Amino acid sequence: MSGDGKDVQIRLKHLVEDVDRHGNVRRYVRIVGRPKVRIKGTPGSEEFMVAYHAAIAGGVGPVQARETRRGSFRHLCILFYGSTAFTSLDLSTQSWMRRALDRVAGKYGAHPVALLKDKHVRKMRDELKATPGASKHLLKALRKMFGWAVEEDEAPHNPTLGVKAIRYVTKGYHSWVLEEVEAFERRHPIGSKPRLAMSLLLYTSWRREDGVRLGPQHLKDGRIKYRQAKNENNSPVDMDIPVHPDLAAVIEATPSSGHLTFLVTEYGKPFSPAGFGNAFKDWCRQANLPHCSAHGLRKATAARLAERGATPHEIMAITGHRTLEEVERYTRAVRQAGLADSAMAKLKKQLGGAGDH
Repeated sequence: MSGDGKDVQIRLKHLVEDVDRHGNVRRYVRIVGRPKVRIKGTPGSEEFMVAYHAAIAGGVGPVQARETRRGSFRHLCILFYGSTAFTSLDLSTQSWMRRALDRVAGKYGAHPVALLKDKHVRKMRDELKATPGASKHLLKALRKMFGWAVEEDEAPHNPTLGVKAIRYVTKGYHSWVLEEVEAFERRHPIGSKPRLAMSLLLYTSWRREDGVRLGPQHLKDGRIKYRQAKNENNSPVDMDIPVHPDLAAVIEATPSSGHLTFLVTEYGKPFSPAGFGNAFKDWCRQANLPHCSAHGLRKATAARLAERGATPHEIMAITGHRTLEEVERYTRAVRQAGLADSAMAKLKKQLGGAGDH
């Protein structure tokens, strides 16, 4: 409740309200194809959030009732999902973090948090050793949740302290080369949705989360101005970059959807980030580029800028990265090749000079 006696206003998926004949607000979880479930309590309170998440999960049976008792792992997850520490994260982070924690809760939901030790966290980590990326995400999610829980006195200790992630080597997303860009362009001509999507990503270095929500209203006086979706609630990054002439030509030649986003589905709705990623993979496969992806274009843009001599700070002004270390990940291979060429040229001069005497 707020200080004036009114309910705290929160926005939760599938939560609807109505008012009875006495003027009382009633709240329900309403999901298509399922009976609506009444949720009692003060919005945002522990009682309310436990009931809400139980309703989303499909009702509370005997096992679920045990797992949602105060002090259990699942109960801690529910509290965390309703906390500012979680809701202030960008949506893509919330999504993978919740998937990771729900996977653990599905197996260990009834276990008491107070009894969790670092050896148990290592066991959870090692259960995903076949997919080290997923294992790393799980550990990050657990650290975030228990860091919050200890601070809020919802857990007596942090069992993730001292637990290290499984080390693994990954090349990351494939960075497009010029021939692949040309192959995509041959398959998807100017004026098509796939070509517009590829050009937007290539000439702005947008992430998927940006590409699905930005539109003509973000263009002004030959520039694109927007706030990046990643970390927009914690440490927002405002972007202001010039529109490349090739991108301007593609936008001009593509029929307008009449929506506030450049890209919409075949049903005229904005894409979700995951939906757009899947659609773009399909467009890549149609161009016989199954190894290419939307994020690979972002990587290619950073690498191409480095090839043309752009400084790390200039690259950051286009990509929106916050640290030089992040840019280094994208440009390391380019810089290595360039430095090797420079070093070899110096070696040739030295050997040539020695031979002249």
